[in-house]
Amino acid sequence: MLYHLFTWLKQSFNIPGAGLFQFLTFRIAMAILMSLLIATVYGKRIILFLQKKQIGESVRELGLQGEQQKKGTPTMGGIIILLSILIPTLLFANLERVYIRLMILCTVWLGIIGFLDDYFKIRSRKSAQSKGESYKKKDSDGLAGISKIIGQVGLGIIIGATLYFSNAVTVEREVIGSDRKISVLQPGEHFTKDTSVIIRQMDGIERKFVKVKTPITTIPFVKNHEFNYSKLLSWIGAGAEKYTWIIYILFVTLIVTAVSNGANLTDGLDGLAAGVSAIIGAGLGIFIYVSGNYKFADYLNIMYIPNLGELSIFVGAFVGACIGFLWYNAYPAQVFMGDTGSLALGGIIASLAIIVRKEWLIPIFCGVFLVENLSVIIQVSYFKYTKKKYGEGRRVFLMSPLHHHYQKKGFHESKIAVRFWIVTILCVVMSIITLKIR
Repeated sequence: MLYHLFTWLKQSFNIPGAGLFQFLTFRIAMAILMSLLIATVYGKRIILFLQKKQIGESVRELGLQGEQQKKGTPTMGGIIILLSILIPTLLFANLERVYIRLMILCTVWLGIIGFLDDYFKIRSRKSAQSKGESYKKKDSDGLAGISKIIGQVGLGIIIGATLYFSNAVTVEREVIGSDRKISVLQPGEHFTKDTSVIIRQMDGIERKFVKVKTPITTIPFVKNHEFNYSKLLSWIGAGAEKYTWIIYILFVTLIVTAVSNGANLTDGLDGLAAGVSAIIGAGLGIFIYVSGNYKFADYLNIMYIPNLGELSIFVGAFVGACIGFLWYNAYPAQVFMGDTGSLALGGIIASLAIIVRKEWLIPIFCGVFLVENLSVIIQVSYFKYTKKKYGEGRRVFLMSPLHHHYQKKGFHESKIAVRFWIVTILCVVMSIITLKIR
């Protein structure tokens, strides 16, 4: 909103200083600062409100170190994260950009799903307490699992359909010759109706580019680092590429759902999910900034995505919100994010990766989320298998998700969280290195 206001003031009245909002780096810095201020200054007021309403965490008697001390700690602190992301984005970003609108939708959508899940759990706990019952019997009374999956799938379909069909979502291809039609298009690619040749002086050479709609993405460790989703249908025969949108939307939906649930599983220790998400967000911010700048994109030989740079403002707010939340969520936590925050964090990370066309790097830079997910899948599968074969269930880990395994081994949760942060830093650095390792 401030971006549009100061743009109007600059154009209409030429007010000195109004042009400052045209600089992307200034707005990124302001988004980071404001998100930090909202999370740290106003976060305390939100925590006090949650305490007043007795919106506290229950204890499930899992036999974990320090478990009893967490009883009654306010939950639903994800509200702090959501506000710290949305307010700076609405103030400093260009709201006309499709990527900004998608990320605002993603944040609100998953925030609501997580909020409802937390709300139903709290309502069940209070209901049990009023009847003198043990909440342990009712600790699964949140939003039904199928309802959460439907919500995540619905968001994935919206994001996938928008990215595939919207004419505002394009990449640039270099043109050889004077006619844009000379540029060779891959299967599934086509020119937009209003496409014109863009001429740029780069290294003293005049080069021509054109915007195209394309179902390509980036894959690591190969020389030609682009992958066309249309190739998945090539076995059907000629003309099969027109059904690429089905494959693309399915992939997007799967990724959004998986990463969102991965972040949700990771949220089990003080500061763990927030710290890991902040590091991943910073890494994605680098990808977004270089992919949205044609000079950096050309130097690194990666695809240039027009209008993507504006998304750096959202990422700045996202990282600032996660770091600001750590002010109260680091050990010993004064507030937990709950599903209100964790579902949204995972969905945001997945959506950003898909938009910047780095979704195939998710197993690397989201390595912690992946391992947490796999630990649960392995534990449950092995337990069911051994129970069926031997009559008693056996476990691979002392407890899942993985961070609880280390708690059972006697590691302090702050040590586990910091070590998971370090692993995430290594994963993000490795992801960035893939820009040059081919």
